[in-house]
Amino acid sequence: MRLILLRHPKPQVAAGVCYGSTDLAIAPGELERVLAESSGLPNQATVYSSPLRRCAELATRLSRAAPRFDPRLVEMDFGSWEMRRWDDIARAEIDAWAADLVHYRPGGGDSVLRMAQRVAGFYADLQRQQADAIVVCHAGTIRLLAACHAGLAPADAALQAARTPHAIAYGAALTLAS
Repeated sequence: MRLILLRHPKPQVAAGVCYGSTDLAIAPGELERVLAESSGLPNQATVYSSPLRRCAELATRLSRAAPRFDPRLVEMDFGSWEMRRWDDIARAEIDAWAADLVHYRPGGGDSVLRMAQRVAGFYADLQRQQADAIVVCHAGTIRLLAACHAGLAPADAALQAARTPHAIAYGAALTLAS
């Protein structure tokens, strides 16, 4: 089974803004760019997607059949931090998150552990399918799916994902094989 994790195109949002579960449109020209770069993806694979627009639009264009939207693939909810500039979030709040990367709930939203648990549930369901799949999702979700693929339990996956700075470009694909 091959699992291809594909990050959504760049969303239409200003640089330096905290966004996770906010439903954002794709920046102009980005969908076409990512589609052109993704032309080599297997067309027989089932396409799963976060239901957020920046993923759903790409998944719909990639899928021969209707993509399977799954809310467990949504990026972390940053609560009251959503759509605020990172520079405008109190340093004490960011420090509190840094002190407890796994359990802290930034802005009262998700903890990384809660997100890891829902992503692990999706991954377990996907493993039972035993078929190639393309998953259109977010950088945080990709890091957690890769940790699940490596056999990490949700708490360990959460810690690894939270400690690892992401370098997943918009539209980038990561292929995992079993």
